[in-house]
Amino acid sequence: MEDPKRILDLAGELKQLARSAATDASVDDLVRRGLDWLARLAPYDLATYFVLDGNRLVARIRRGVLADRVPEEYSVPLERFPTIRAAMDTRRARAFTEDEHAHGDGDPFDGVLDLPPGHSCMVVPLFAGDRTVGALTLDRTRCEVYPAAVVDLVETYAWILALAISSAEQKEALARLQAGDEERARLLETELAGDIDRVMSSANPAFREMARRARQVAETDTAVLLLGETGTGKERLARAIHEWSPRSQRPFVKINCAALPAALLESELFGHIKGAFTGATRDRPGRFAVANGGTLLLDEIGELPLDLQAKLLRVLQEGTFEPVGSDTTVKVDVRVLAATHVDLLQASRERHFREDLYYRLSVFPLSVPPLRDRLEDLPALCSSLLAEQAGRTGRRGVRVSKEGLLKLRGYPWPGNIRELANVLERGVILSPGAVLGPEALDLPHRDHREHRDRRELGAGAGDEEEADAGASGEVLALDEVQRRYIRRTLTRTGGRIYGKDGAAALLGMKPSTLQSRMKKLEVDS
Repeated sequence: MEDPKRILDLAGELKQLARSAATDASVDDLVRRGLDWLARLAPYDLATYFVLDGNRLVARIRRGVLADRVPEEYSVPLERFPTIRAAMDTRRARAFTEDEHAHGDGDPFDGVLDLPPGHSCMVVPLFAGDRTVGALTLDRTRCEVYPAAVVDLVETYAWILALAISSAEQKEALARLQAGDEERARLLETELAGDIDRVMSSANPAFREMARRARQVAETDTAVLLLGETGTGKERLARAIHEWSPRSQRPFVKINCAALPAALLESELFGHIKGAFTGATRDRPGRFAVANGGTLLLDEIGELPLDLQAKLLRVLQEGTFEPVGSDTTVKVDVRVLAATHVDLLQASRERHFREDLYYRLSVFPLSVPPLRDRLEDLPALCSSLLAEQAGRTGRRGVRVSKEGLLKLRGYPWPGNIRELANVLERGVILSPGAVLGPEALDLPHRDHREHRDRRELGAGAGDEEEADAGASGEVLALDEVQRRYIRRTLTRTGGRIYGKDGAAALLGMKPSTLQSRMKKLEVDS
């Protein structure tokens, strides 16, 4: 009958092996620990872990007083050791007798180590499911055969050890794949973001000050609210903050809150479990889970539905959420950046945006200047954008001529950098040369722009005629026409911009667009 204490010790060690396989322990550390404990079941002077490589067993780890005597690159060709091959084929541990030693095919170290004939020797196959992992060999200088009861215990132990080794190998393989995926994602993010230092450099004082503040806040985990017109480069700024932050080696994830229906947006943000709704055939992590440890950009945050705003506030305050259809709380560590062109404070006053969420997000606001206010950056922006587009267009080394830049300076750029990128890419496609002159840069017709600007300001035919002339009937510049019409509208509304009876509504414009136009035209509210 087996020693009960030994059985309990074995059971305890098997549990420890299972725990080790579930942790970050490496395969080699797992095997060394297993071999060290194995000496309590079957004392040895040499224990060797062999991995199966084709028709050979290759020594990988050695333990015991004789370990240093095994050659570094030692291997056992199975065709020369039929008794060991038979043990591998039957998947049963085997203790060799003196007779098997005498025939020379049972001792894996025959001719290598000077062990006495009839010494204790055991071969233990390692297998996990249908896969043969390798083998263990135990050798002892004492001349006796390992007892059958000991062989059975070692065989049981080896079976669990092989499963633990296989699990650890799978974890290492997955970790390598994940590391490769993360590196590829980082390379892609770098390609998308371009050279951060170049992208964030500027000759414009306001932009330089904004970039300086962005570098300062990047070192913290503070939420940042990125403000600016559409197309000004808020996503580029968000990527720069991520790259400058201690989280730069972790994921940068973005989601456009205006691009998805409200019913899908919750699942995209927080994930869902299998069966949560029709079509949910498997568990799926949301953007918060994917961004864990990194940065999440919530673009167009002003479009986030009110019910989701409450859940977002909870994540910001507590770092927890529940996936759709689940009652299990998930904890994450995510740095949140939010971007919008909407006046969130006014939206909160009109109850379209939660006031508590606004104050949580606007701890550190950064406003990105529109392109028309930083025209001195046009040469650098054109160079950067053309370099980024080279992969799509197949045209490298393209530049804009001085005359082309002069033409670009005369345009107001309502679509900002995004519109500039479109103009340049269109020019590269249509122009065969390496230099983009004025003729290659297709800009909207100025007359069309003037007519549209007046229409945006809400002027009817009679209003245009009245606004185009002063009391003396002189013809006024377009900016002066807009300035006078905005002032007249503000007088009519008592200076109120927002609301259904505000100036923005009367002019058919967004409040943020009207404020931007007023700033440009130097119209006081």
